[in-house]
Amino acid sequence: MWTRRLLSATGTGAAIRTYVSRAHPKPIPEFPISQAIETVLKDAEQRRIKREERWETKKLRIQPTQDGEEATPYRNQDETMEVALNLNLDPRRPGQALRGSLSLPHGTGKKMTVLVFTADDAQQQMALDSGAAYAGGKSLVQDVMEGRVPLDNIQRILATADAMPLVKPAARLLGPKGLMPNAKVGTLLKEGQDISKAVQEQLAGQAQYRTDKNGIVHLGIGRYSMGHEKLQENLRFFFSSLWEAKPESYGKGKKKAGGGKQKKAGAKAKYFLRAFLTSSQQKGSIKVDVRTIEPTSPFFMIEVPK
Repeated sequence: MWTRRLLSATGTGAAIRTYVSRAHPKPIPEFPISQAIETVLKDAEQRRIKREERWETKKLRIQPTQDGEEATPYRNQDETMEVALNLNLDPRRPGQALRGSLSLPHGTGKKMTVLVFTADDAQQQMALDSGAAYAGGKSLVQDVMEGRVPLDNIQRILATADAMPLVKPAARLLGPKGLMPNAKVGTLLKEGQDISKAVQEQLAGQAQYRTDKNGIVHLGIGRYSMGHEKLQENLRFFFSSLWEAKPESYGKGKKKAGGGKQKKAGAKAKYFLRAFLTSSQQKGSIKVDVRTIEPTSPFFMIEVPK
């Protein structure tokens, strides 16, 4: 259904669409990054209050333990704030598959368990002293392969260059879990690199990212308990780092009519296409105004004047 409205100023008719279809979807509202963060935090706060209310209601029906002790206090969920950034990249093209790691200013808020493979006894002790849960060489690799060291509780595995020949037999086990040491994400240490500093960076919540097949980067940027200011600083660092990692040649291009090779993107092609902000328990996401997340924009991380 559509109607025509007469414009009194010109006397000409203008077609105004009054329907929504697959070809003409309803536009998604965009919000400046600061407002998007505030909206996600408010939604998380409302869910937090509702969970506490349900707990207070159910607590009366919980029976005490055999020793007469009451149940442990309720620990509310600290939701993870997540960002999805659609880049103008085609990972199938050379140099456009981004992958790396970030040491966010305030970390991710996630508790990390680190395992270190190194053949040097002194470095093993340094890693353990810095907070690594496990550190070792050939015997530790064997323990991992035989299941004596469970990988379910390990979030990061570091390895020195001299230990990689020892780690390779476990590649089929570590690879599918995303734990295989890799130089691109900083888990394969170079010769002479400070192992204590590397372990401490991982324990602080160093975040790893990579583009999926559609050129989208997903990242947990922090926890609800961090608050607006810390989350915004983490996001500022994230957007700036991705901008600095921009390849010299990028762009998905357009397919020619009737098939054939894709055309290269123009010189003025955008790098940041779309961005969305959400949390781990939120239904849907908030679309972010791209002008407020591009480091070269005058509205970077601020409100856009109306």
